[in-house]
Formats: sequence, C-alpha cells, structure tokens
Amino acid sequence: MDGDGGSASGGGRWYTGMSSDNIKGLVLAISSSLFIGASFIIKKKGLKKAASSSGGVRAGVGGYSYLYEPLWWVGMITMVVGEVANFVAYAFAPAILVTPLGALSIIISAVLAHVMLREKLHIFGVLGCVLCVVGSTTIVLHAPQERQIESVIEVWDLATEPAFMCYVAVVLAIVAVLVFKFVPLYGQTHVMVYIGVCSLVGSISVMSVKALGIALKLTFSGTNQLIYPQTWAFTMVVISCIITQMNYLNKALDTFNTAVVSPIYYTMFTSLTILASVIMFKDWDRQNPTQIVTEMCGFVTIFSGTFLLHKTKDMADGLSNSSSFRLPTISSARSFKQTDEYSEGVPLRSSDSFRSLH
Repeated sequence: MDGDGGSASGGGRWYTGMSSDNIKGLVLAISSSLFIGASFIIKKKGLKKAASSSGGVRAGVGGYSYLYEPLWWVGMITMVVGEVANFVAYAFAPAILVTPLGALSIIISAVLAHVMLREKLHIFGVLGCVLCVVGSTTIVLHAPQERQIESVIEVWDLATEPAFMCYVAVVLAIVAVLVFKFVPLYGQTHVMVYIGVCSLVGSISVMSVKALGIALKLTFSGTNQLIYPQTWAFTMVVISCIITQMNYLNKALDTFNTAVVSPIYYTMFTSLTILASVIMFKDWDRQNPTQIVTEMCGFVTIFSGTFLLHKTKDMADGLSNSSSFRLPTISSARSFKQTDEYSEGVPLRSSDSFRSLH
C-alpha cells in the first residue's frame, strides 16, 4: 500500500494536484472559450452577409437586418452554449481557475478571424496567443482545490461573513459614487468609469453565479436546494448584477475603442473576481505562498498576451489600410480617421462616439 501511495504521489502527481471537480471545471471552461471565441466569428460572418444582402443596413449604423440572417443566429446559439458551459464550470472549479481562462476565447477568435475572415494576425499577436496559453497553463497547474460544499446554506454562510460583507459594502459604495457622480460628468471621456462599474459589479455576479451553480449541481445530484430561500436570493443577485454589468459594458464599447476597453476590462474584472473569491471562499488558505505567487505570475502573463493581441490587431488593421486593397474593417477605419490625434494608432474613443459629440 505504501508503494502505491508513493507512486501516486510521484508519477501521478498531476492527478493528485487536480481534483476531479477541478478537471471538470477546466474542461468546461476551455469548452466555453471555444464556443464563445467561435461565436464571435460566426456572428461577424452573419453580420457581413446580412449587410451585403439587398437593402441590408449595417448593425453599426442602427440596422437590424442581421436578425433575419440564420448564420447570425447560429453564432448567437453558439455563444449561449459557451456561456452555459462557463456557468456550469463555476459549480465545479474555483473562480481563480475558471475566470482567467476566459482569455482563451480571445485566442480562438483571433485565430479563426485570421483563417476564416482573412484578417491579418500580426507576429506580436501570435506572441500574445502564446503568452495567454502559457499563463493559462500556469494557473491551471497551480489552481487551488475546489471547496467541498454540501448545501447552499454553507455558501450563504460564507457570503454573510464579515469580511465578504465588508467587500460587498465597499463595492456598492464605489459603484454608487461612480454611477451617480462620475458617470454623468466623465462617462463619455474616461474609460475607467464605465469599466469600473462593470468590473466591480461583475465580481459580485461571479460569486453569485458560483453559488447558484453549486445549488443546481447539488439539486441535480439528488439534494434539492430549490427549497431554500437563499438559492432564490442568489438568483436575484445574479440577474441584477448581469443586467447592470451588460448595460455599462455596452456603454463602454459604444463610447470607446474595443482595443482599449477589452484588455482593461479583462484585467479589472479578473483581478476583482479573484479578490472576491479569495475573500468569500478563502481559496488561498489552502495554498502555500509559492503557489499563490505562481498564480499571480500566470495572470500577469495572460494580461500581457491579451494586451498584445488587442494592440497588434489595430496595428494589423492600420497596415492593411496602407498596403492592401481590401475593404477596411470598422476598427481599421477608426484607426485611419483618428491617427493624427492618437499617434499610437489605437484611438481611445470609437468613431460613433466622436460623431455623437458634433
């Protein structure tokens, strides 16, 4: 028996390092990224097809002809499947493992855009993809074990502990100040205002999604959690947070360039989600300092890759304007129109928001 234990801790170290629940969550998170990344490309092809049809009006100028395009709906269904997989992943694995893996969807969409849409992928974009993969692998191999929970009441007890209640109170206070004071004054000029609201509310929504996912997992396994009011309380929090989050994220994307919004939002959202998970589920209590530092290094690596991907996408779009005869994309048009004002070639504001100011 000692021999078997020794072999398990030696040759099978990877399996002892990841529980079966963590592996399920990992598979679901990667599947989610595959579906969501592919959905962006499918929907974009659907939008292009709808715009090229007779009488089609582009979505960017207020048209809705894409709603009659089957390919767009295929992309939407693909995205829904990905979001469901992401939701279920939180029921099996800690947020520290699941949330950073969302960067893989960026890689999928970048690669598919290069293959299917003939969008140029800059060499530094390839480096960004590699950095995302390396960072994700680092986090996966050092992620903490999922906390064993037998009832949604346990999750409620964790959520109502003083430390997490203080975090929620601080988040709500900051969000209230941002929404009622800073959004009217600086929402159209400072990207951090909208993204701050999205990220802060998003960290609470992920904790509630995880709680709801655990409740549903236990219910499907035979222990009904729907009889507890705490389950429905978490459901209401999820709905409220997601509506708020999507509202201000759409405002940010409509006002500012995607190449600016995406890396900042990913960094803030992931950072605050990890902080909320550490406070509520005490993920780091089950890890040593080396594992924690390694996870943080993995996150920084993913952020660097994400930033490179979005930065070099605009670089590639800018090059395509000057060196090819292809029709310009929306993002390249933004870069071309505003290069004089932003010498780096990545405009802070979207062209639509510039037009709305005049």
